[in-house]
Amino acid sequence: MDQAQRRILGQPLAIPTAQLKKKRTSMTSFFSKVSWKLRFQKREPLKNVFFILMERARDSSAKKRHMAMRGLGTMAREKPSKVSKYKKIVLDLLVHGLYDPMSSEVVHESVKSLTIILGKIQGKSLGSFFIDITLQTRTLLDDENDSLRYSAFVLFGQLAAFAGRKWKKFFTYQVKQTQDSLLIHLQDRNPQVAKACKTTFRACSPYLRRRKERSFQSEEDQRNPKLCRQLSHYHPELLQYFYANKIM
Repeated sequence: MDQAQRRILGQPLAIPTAQLKKKRTSMTSFFSKVSWKLRFQKREPLKNVFFILMERARDSSAKKRHMAMRGLGTMAREKPSKVSKYKKIVLDLLVHGLYDPMSSEVVHESVKSLTIILGKIQGKSLGSFFIDITLQTRTLLDDENDSLRYSAFVLFGQLAAFAGRKWKKFFTYQVKQTQDSLLIHLQDRNPQVAKACKTTFRACSPYLRRRKERSFQSEEDQRNPKLCRQLSHYHPELLQYFYANKIM
């Protein structure tokens, strides 16, 4: 296995321990700048690396699972056309990683890699993976880890754009069940999470529309009192946005 493949798989380069830290850093920097064109010049090496990542994604070592999830995300970002051939397998591995019972790092890396892949494929042909990803991402919106919470909001907002006609009813229900979390994290202790939540709230706003089934109800009656109160107090600009777009 050459050095480029080692980097894809997350393995440390074979550098003598006697070398200075500065030299190790410069070597790492050098390989980080190596073009992916060199790594994927031949089809066979990519295939070999992909199947090694598949194996490591199911490894008993959490560290290896974590690096496998990162490797899958990196491949999807740099060579989406190549990874698309194995899309269903990659999605299956990453969804499995979302439910990792032992390591939050594996879960977090899976969320980030899924965000990359969904962006590349524009949510097409997700099938039932959409349900699994949505349900598990919802549970991560209240996670105690700031970074994981942030990534979960980014992914959930992305799912809002990809629900489409097929999953609209399902996702509408999920958004309504997540409404309290969205409201709470608009005031998240971490400013970045709060910002991500606000962006996701906007993305999910179409799913908060009231159905016009009861035409005899007044406009005031159709509004969600709890949502209106909280938004008017903390984020009046969001409330104004909802009114302007007839979401509430």
